[in-house]
Amino acid sequence: MRNLTNSEIEALVAAGNYAEDWQSVVVGEKFDHAKVRGCRFEGVVEIEDSVTLTASTICNYHICAGAKIESVTRLECRAESCFGNGVGVAAVNENGGRTIIIYNELTAQTAYIVAMYRHRKDVVKAINGYAERYADSVRKNIGTIGRNCSIIGARFVREVNMEEGSKIEGASLVQNATLLAGSYVGVDVKAVDFIAAQNSTIDCGAIVDRSFIGEDSILSKGFSAVNSLIFAGAHLEHGECCAIFAGPYVVSHHKSSLLIAGMFSFLNAGSGTNQSNHLFKGGAIHQAVHRRGCKFGSNGYVMNPAAEGEYTTILGRHTKHHDTSAFPFSYLIENNGISTLLPGFALRSYGIVRDIKKWEQRDNRKFCRDIISYNEYNPYIAYKVLKAIELLESQIANTTNGEQWHYNNVLIKRGMAQRGLALYRSYLTAAIGDMLSRGHGEAGSCNSWVDLAGMYVDSQALNDALDNLATVEGLESTLRTLHNNYDNAAHSWALAALNQQLGHEATAEDIAAAIAAGQSAHNAMRQVTEADRLSDIGPTMSVGYGTDSADEDIRSADFRAVHGLE
Repeated sequence: MRNLTNSEIEALVAAGNYAEDWQSVVVGEKFDHAKVRGCRFEGVVEIEDSVTLTASTICNYHICAGAKIESVTRLECRAESCFGNGVGVAAVNENGGRTIIIYNELTAQTAYIVAMYRHRKDVVKAINGYAERYADSVRKNIGTIGRNCSIIGARFVREVNMEEGSKIEGASLVQNATLLAGSYVGVDVKAVDFIAAQNSTIDCGAIVDRSFIGEDSILSKGFSAVNSLIFAGAHLEHGECCAIFAGPYVVSHHKSSLLIAGMFSFLNAGSGTNQSNHLFKGGAIHQAVHRRGCKFGSNGYVMNPAAEGEYTTILGRHTKHHDTSAFPFSYLIENNGISTLLPGFALRSYGIVRDIKKWEQRDNRKFCRDIISYNEYNPYIAYKVLKAIELLESQIANTTNGEQWHYNNVLIKRGMAQRGLALYRSYLTAAIGDMLSRGHGEAGSCNSWVDLAGMYVDSQALNDALDNLATVEGLESTLRTLHNNYDNAAHSWALAALNQQLGHEATAEDIAAAIAAGQSAHNAMRQVTEADRLSDIGPTMSVGYGTDSADEDIRSADFRAVHGLE
């Protein structure tokens, strides 16, 4: 970098530029003054080569090669800043009991540990300490606009760092933030105290305050996010969230939807989805845990605190603080104010099959800092299904009050429980067979696993990693190693489960038989879900088609054409 020559200063002034002190404006060796017009420079401004600046006020910024800044009211770094790093986000618990300190390298797994393992005070202290040190390491009194970045038509951009290829276009206010590589902030956005991860999008009037926006996530069409962690692949429009931990692929598209004070993962929020946290006897302290794959039907409502098992569909209003964590793949239905659980019934739904496939198909991330496991059959769910079978068998055997019973504030009917048992047994058989067909190794232990914000990991292996925590980088490296060894670990779990079922160590013939039984169970389950899919495109669903004709053939032809069935 060098100072401007007198002739360059004269040319810049002639092109409508002004500087408080031209000596505080330094440029690259190949600086082209012809690309700078109508700008005002305040404080220290550093301009690399091949930069285009037009009609903007710039204060205390380093502008890297290839950047373009046009019609910006103020691009300024008014004081020393960490550019969004070090901001505390009160996710899950609105009162701040699970606050996570965000930083550029934050992953969903590390954030989950900080948020949900508060009992591991040494671990939380170590990770938060790392986050604070990271924030201090990027603290400066001059901002940076990275290579090939652009800011077009924005009003106020304050204390913002932009990494290579990121863009701001037409935003109203962007303040105290870092935009990581390829991220985008668009028209009418108001966003403060945040970090936007790689290739994320915040657009069309979205409002962001004290939040982390994950890789490839989209916030648009007026969505409001406050005190929230939103990780990879989320797509949020129209509605709002407050104090949430959104694991991968949280989706909400409706103006009337509110996500608040809870954990969400692989979620689909129907219109009118709502939770409330208004039992204010002790303040806004309550939370809900909506595990992987949960769906809210239209006007689905849950009063916190509450929890559901994985892939639970929530229909109606639920106010009794249910806990159905023990029963994945369920329907939670409200009938006349009573919450009724249909355990395992979602295993009959084609929607579950479609969801599990579509998430992996949509994963086009380039950086992949968040670890995501997509396996339909896995030790985490299989263990929960195993325990659900034991629980239902025991409850059915010991029920003395007729055809139904209450469990954790939900009603379970005997007939539904028996049908759920059959579905769970089929899933467990399919899961064990599938996992045995992959990987290799000796039998491990048939213990529980964790869904660590999208990553399936053995509970004991995770606790060992936390017990031996030396550095945050080391922890993340260990988690990635565990993820890379997933097939072998899952195989060892399934072999232990098979041994437990057989009552002895499985032989090669036993393993082969289990794999064959698993494939057979999987095929039978797919026949059920395929029938469900076909019912969704059957004649009874053609109501409203062939609108201007009473001819059944025309109605059928219209229906089939619209659904691509020809």
